[in-house]
Amino acid sequence: MEVHLDLLRQLVQTPSFSREEGATAMLLFDFLSARGWLPQRHLHNIWVASPHNRAGQPTLLLNSHHDTVKPVSGWQRDPFGASLEGTHLYGLGSNDAGASLVGLLAAFEHLAQAPQPYNLIWAGTAEEEISGANGIASLLPLLPPIDLAIVGEPTQMQLAIAEKGLMVLDCYAHGQAGHAARQEGVNAIYKALPDIQWFANYRFEQVSPVLGEVRMTVSQVQAGTQHNVVPDRCHWVVDVRTTECYSNEALLAEIKAQVSCEVVPRSLRLQSSGIALTHPVVQRGLALGKTTYGSPTLSDQALMPFPSLKIGIGDSARSHTADEYIVLSELESGIADYIALLDQLVFPPHIL
Repeated sequence: MEVHLDLLRQLVQTPSFSREEGATAMLLFDFLSARGWLPQRHLHNIWVASPHNRAGQPTLLLNSHHDTVKPVSGWQRDPFGASLEGTHLYGLGSNDAGASLVGLLAAFEHLAQAPQPYNLIWAGTAEEEISGANGIASLLPLLPPIDLAIVGEPTQMQLAIAEKGLMVLDCYAHGQAGHAARQEGVNAIYKALPDIQWFANYRFEQVSPVLGEVRMTVSQVQAGTQHNVVPDRCHWVVDVRTTECYSNEALLAEIKAQVSCEVVPRSLRLQSSGIALTHPVVQRGLALGKTTYGSPTLSDQALMPFPSLKIGIGDSARSHTADEYIVLSELESGIADYIALLDQLVFPPHIL
């Protein structure tokens, strides 16, 4: 574990904000090269394949990201210090998702020492924190077809078998400007209020047994230019967290049918994702004593059009917080768990 802990510390010490991951990409590439692997690079994405891969087998992708958010206020330590304090390693990206990234890499190095009943690829990707176009979405067309992905995000090494998707809506109510003193015009704010209330109260009929309800939250409202002018436009933003019960396209159609405002989605590509309870990787995880749950947080799973399981080292509650940390024992046990979960795993194509 020591060599991978050293790699994690180097990653933490190297700033890698989304779209600025060049230095950590080179760090990962050089690490793999120095250990005798044959890594490849596309933009800031690094990947490596097992030398034992062969035609006719399903392909397993081990994936996590090496970009981070920017540090929030309140840090009591250097976010890039990678300070070891007893059993804890502190630093930006240590928990989200550096520990999972290097944990999956350690598992890859172990699993790739011998033939597996699947082809194995590890990928450290960019722009996850912004769901950017130059991250996993740009890499997947360069890889062989993937039959299963393990997505490394902090889940306390429990099995996140489903994940909510995301659709962000820009909504507009249109009125007519006028002088407030003379009660002229048509107030766009007043036109917006019934629709804003609808977003607050509406419940979609289908409820996911794992992820629960589709959630809609009005998170921003903008209107008006000054106090004495009746606003002719009101713009608000709705954060929609989706489930496997509806595609983003279906939800958008239902929303448009219910409200009178103009509704413009920013993207429809971040769909809900998940994996069947009957999949052998889930069954093996359950046999190892793991529990299943539905994750409310978004990851690169949303961009994967194939079965995927989110499982990783650390705690999601620490992500994007001041003094983010990982416990060293979590890294050690997480690597062992990844290996136990995946070594000689057989997943017949017909149940994918």
